[in-house]
Amino acid sequence: MSADIQPGLIEADAVIVGAGPVGLFQAFQLGLLEISAHIVDALPYVGGQCVELYGDKPIYDIPGIAMCTGRELIDNLQKQVAPFRPVLHLGELVNQVEKQADGRLLVATNKGTQFLTKALFIAAGVGAFQPRMPGVEALHPLEGSQVLTALPQPTDWSGRKVMVLGDSEAALSATIELATSASPPASVTLLHRRNVFTAEPATTATFRTMLEDGRISFVAGQLTGVESDAGRMTSASILNAEGAQQSVSADLMVVLLGLSPKLGPIAHWGLDMERRQIKVDTETFATDVPGIFAVGDVNTYPGKKKLILCGFHECVLAAFGAAPLIFPDKKLLLQYTTTSTRLHTLLGVNSSAAVESSQKTTL
Repeated sequence: MSADIQPGLIEADAVIVGAGPVGLFQAFQLGLLEISAHIVDALPYVGGQCVELYGDKPIYDIPGIAMCTGRELIDNLQKQVAPFRPVLHLGELVNQVEKQADGRLLVATNKGTQFLTKALFIAAGVGAFQPRMPGVEALHPLEGSQVLTALPQPTDWSGRKVMVLGDSEAALSATIELATSASPPASVTLLHRRNVFTAEPATTATFRTMLEDGRISFVAGQLTGVESDAGRMTSASILNAEGAQQSVSADLMVVLLGLSPKLGPIAHWGLDMERRQIKVDTETFATDVPGIFAVGDVNTYPGKKKLILCGFHECVLAAFGAAPLIFPDKKLLLQYTTTSTRLHTLLGVNSSAAVESSQKTTL
């Protein structure tokens, strides 16, 4: 059954779920075929797993690049796809996909954005990254009000009793900022299971100096619950390192325990799956639902290798596989970026200069 189409519906040639390296390269390959794309990602920034898990770690197996970090790879992919101007919808999770009577797909996000698209490309990697939360039921009703997964505006924490959960660069930086950038500053306690942190050395040093000066507090332990008054959190219950329960005053909690990938709504879109991965036809990387393609770590097929460069290969075949659905009356030609004046126009490069450059041999 078709879902209700709301005002503000975006009609699109293609929608890509995932703004990681494979999602960005998918937009590039579609652009070469003159197919415009919208990219949706649950994270508030592009890069996906590549930035979240190894943003500053070296990658050695991207063809033609001896070494780059995950962040550098994403930066270069953004520059590469820029001529095609894909529209980014960040901080949104695709939670609904429904086939329409005309063969197009109605795609909706948790923020109410709706697309009517001819093709959907799932490049969600190992899933949508979502904030890790402690397994404390009492936190759920407070999420978005007194329990946050990112820093609010300084005016929202001025003079409050704030507890930060985590040991990362983000957690320690947030603790420092909370205690210094509002007037009056917040009273801040960092909670982590032990007095060892994964933050950068300089950040850790600043944190420890402020701790010694009494400008912030630290508790080694584990959150077990919260205490409330009239539905509002007043303190956190903690099992400390000595095995005793203690209560720490807190009317705002910032949870910075990192991100966890979850397949999420994709598992309920009616796609043929195997071990929570989408099965595809390797000729076009189409799924068993017409108009839906899957590329990168989210798919599976005999001989599948979870490598970025393999995902790039899949993007090319998926783009060519989708083109007849998007432009059914258009003759599809394989063109080369080295010599095609049409592609040079799309890419915004000078054709004569490009051809001259391609004729030169560098030893």
